[in-house]
Amino acid sequence: MVNTAAVILLAALAALVIIGLIALAVRLTQRPRNTLIGGGLGPALIEQVLHLKATGQFDQAVILVRGETGLSHRAASRLVRKIHAP
Repeated sequence: MVNTAAVILLAALAALVIIGLIALAVRLTQRPRNTLIGGGLGPALIEQVLHLKATGQFDQAVILVRGETGLSHRAASRLVRKIHAP
């Protein structure tokens, strides 16, 4: 005979795993990582980033881009590195 306690335990574990996967899927679909929020990169923001980079304030430029776009730190750093003066 099958042990009923083991069956109940496995069913509870399976339910927890399914609930966790559903919660993860909902979280990931709310706002995918590294998507721009708001207006994205406008000419004013690019000008500010270029000024900050020119004065040696790379970290401040990254913080500015993160605040304006909602990008992760890594993505904002990459973006700031790629922005160059024309």
